[in-house]
Amino acid sequence: MYLNQSFYTMKKILIIDDEKPTRELIKRMIESFGFDVEIFIDGENVKSGIDSIHRVQPDLVFLDIQMPDGNGFDVLKSINQINFEVIFITAFQEYAIQAIKFSALDYILKPIDEVELRQSLSNVLNKLNEKSDENVFQALNHNIQPQNKRKLVLKTQESNYLVDIDDIIRCESDKNYTFFYLKTGKKILVSRTLKDYDNLLSPFQFFRVQQSHLVNLNYVDRYDKQDGGSVIMKDGASIPLSPVKKDQFFKMLENL
Repeated sequence: MYLNQSFYTMKKILIIDDEKPTRELIKRMIESFGFDVEIFIDGENVKSGIDSIHRVQPDLVFLDIQMPDGNGFDVLKSINQINFEVIFITAFQEYAIQAIKFSALDYILKPIDEVELRQSLSNVLNKLNEKSDENVFQALNHNIQPQNKRKLVLKTQESNYLVDIDDIIRCESDKNYTFFYLKTGKKILVSRTLKDYDNLLSPFQFFRVQQSHLVNLNYVDRYDKQDGGSVIMKDGASIPLSPVKKDQFFKMLENL
């Protein structure tokens, strides 16, 4: 994906990471991309990171998750109004990454991959003319608490929706798009694949009964044996059950 130059002029990037070599490496990589940006690398922990945000007023913050005096989430909680984009920097930490994904935010993994960095940066710079949505940060603050039920941010062309995963009845694939069907009767179309949401939601009692359908097992009404077998949902939807998924489907229902 190439950067749409019309979307920005001299954006300010702040890198907050407790490892100086990492900050310098990211700075060198970004400079090599040729984007029209100004880069600041003086955020080395939570305290100096907060100070740097207030001083620099960045458009984009690369934010390390683990730091000696806290974490990147602490930085965001200390900012009254978040009017910048965030790309998290992290070693593989499954729980933190899950919270970030549910909140529809971006991240890059350590060790830093140049291709991944360029793609993430390009994506963010191209949307910097859009107003930051507090929903994604509200979702993040909620999702990083282990005891909380997950909230999912669904980004459409018009809005960002903050949805309790318990309110999702089912998801249906439409090529590279996914329809979400909620218990309120609302239907939301998102430009991400069903596979993305299968990976995200499957640990939370969602099951892909067929290539194009992911269902919340808590909303299954019954199994209909006619016509090869279908899963009948509580919203009345009838979804074919793949024969190869049948045993696993019934086993998961028993374990609810």
